[in-house]
Amino acid sequence: MAIKFMHQDTEFHIGDTVKVNYKIKEKDKERLQAFDGIILAITGLGANKNFLVAKNASDGIRVERIFPINSPWIESIKKLRSPKRLLHRAKLYFLREPRARSI
Repeated sequence: MAIKFMHQDTEFHIGDTVKVNYKIKEKDKERLQAFDGIILAITGLGANKNFLVAKNASDGIRVERIFPINSPWIESIKKLRSPKRLLHRAKLYFLREPRARSI
């Protein structure tokens, strides 16, 4: 269970908010698409590592996407912020369905 990975001399941990610029190929054109969200999980070993990023889209819809770390389609990964406190879990799946407290 990995809780961190390195990409272009930057260390990323679970719980970090990141912006991933991913190359999209449409017919003969290429463009960059930004996907920003929270890293929920890091899976795999060595060159086969993947990380799962989740973001909130409009109307309460949540979008999750898995990125391979060594993919040639990833242009850049930028850390926007880190969690306020140290996390002791390998996967943050409890963030998938946040529930409000009822009093």
